[in-house]
Order: sequence, then structure tokens, then C-alpha cells
Amino acid sequence: MRYLILQEQTGLRFVAMPESHMYQLVALLKRLQKEIDKLTIAERPQLPTVIAECAELELLSDAFQTEDGLAYVSRLESHFSSLQETVYPLISLLTEIRALQAQLEFLLEDE
Repeated sequence: MRYLILQEQTGLRFVAMPESHMYQLVALLKRLQKEIDKLTIAERPQLPTVIAECAELELLSDAFQTEDGLAYVSRLESHFSSLQETVYPLISLLTEIRALQAQLEFLLEDE
């Protein structure tokens, strides 16, 4: 398991991902950051800044918890699929999000 530390508007988020899929999540978040300015809707979604990735994480405060990677990607998919974008083709971004989501679901089923 690997951990991704994200800076969001509300604070830090810690996402736990299988090591084999961490690169895909980081690449996805960077792609979303790159593409977000191309959206034509008035209120663009706020994306986190990737702060760090680590192999071990020990949270010393009860104020923070780790979030499962599948839950995080599913929330991301839900948020992007609800956008009312009419000009920019969101389908390519949603396809990437859903591909990672499907891979994580498959891993969960194999366990």
C-alpha cells in the first residue's frame, strides 16, 4: 500500500492506494489539473494539489484519516459526471477516471 498526501481547500487528505496503481492516480490528478482550465462551466471543480507520496504513513492525530483509493476515485467520478459541461468533451476525462475505478474494483474482487 502507498499513500498520497493531497492539499485541498479544506485541508489535507490522505489516500491509500495499492502500490501497483498509485502512479495512475497521480497521473490522473495531474491530467485533471492540466485540463480543468479548458472547462467552460462557470464553477469549475476544485482539485487538490499533490503534495507527496509515501510508502508508510502514521497519522498521529485523530483529526485525520486515510481514505481508501477506490472510495476517492469513486467520489471523483461522481463529481465529474455531475458537471453540466456542454462544450469541452468531459467524456475523455471520465473515461480515464472510470478506467482506474474499474481496475480498483477488480483488485478488490480478487482479494
